[in-house]
Amino acid sequence: MLLQRVLTAMVLTPLAILIIMLPATAAFAAIVALAFLAALWEWTQLSGLKSSPWRIGLLVVAAGVFALLWRVHATAFTPWLLAAGVAWWLLACLWLRHFAFAAAPTRENLALKLLAGAFVIFPAWVALTSIHAREPHGHWWTLLALVIVWVSDIGAYFSGRAFGKRKLAPQISPGKTWAGAYGAMVAGVLVAEIGGWLLDVRGARLVALALLAAITVAISIVGDLIESLMKRHAQVKDSGTIFPGHGGLMDRLDSVFAALPVFAAGLLLLDI
Repeated sequence: MLLQRVLTAMVLTPLAILIIMLPATAAFAAIVALAFLAALWEWTQLSGLKSSPWRIGLLVVAAGVFALLWRVHATAFTPWLLAAGVAWWLLACLWLRHFAFAAAPTRENLALKLLAGAFVIFPAWVALTSIHAREPHGHWWTLLALVIVWVSDIGAYFSGRAFGKRKLAPQISPGKTWAGAYGAMVAGVLVAEIGGWLLDVRGARLVALALLAAITVAISIVGDLIESLMKRHAQVKDSGTIFPGHGGLMDRLDSVFAALPVFAAGLLLLDI
């Protein structure tokens, strides 16, 4: 399984970097919207929506929302949309504490989970496009935001395997440990400091970036756990099978969805 994960990552990582670095923000936003729609398709299934026509209809509506969000991007609406994303992930922490909430396959819980999916998907897209459009170095800041999450996942994996004994959330994701969380934090902050230095961040702002990276990694773990909770409710191992050894798009993007609004909002607040 580890070999499969490594080989898949070796293919996906260069592709992701090219998508981030080469196109203008408009093309980048469109590509990301397609990927996020595919992730939303998986989320609807995890939520318990079985009807394909209804799921397709929701994707059509979501595509329209992406178009509307593009029309208002880089306006006064952006900070509010980012704030909504941050608020959702703080609220999600309460859901993790009460993990049996909305577990029953009722229509009300289905509606609640679909609404949660909107707060997972759309603020993350707004965050990604706003970072990409930053001047200067927007493309590089986008890459750094994603690398922080990627490297923290790697740090969590190896530190968890080496030192993990105390479980982080055994009733939601038994494989995650506190040692893994600490390893993720160290790896993410280290990468943020190196990336910030290369992007000419100095002094107190570099310290502030380290704090932002730590918060970003912490929230990315919440995103991972929320998707694990959804899969536990749905009684499935993976959100999909598109990536050998990695599962579906939600399995790969769960941490990213949570991290992006926090990182983008932090960059705005700190004026980095």
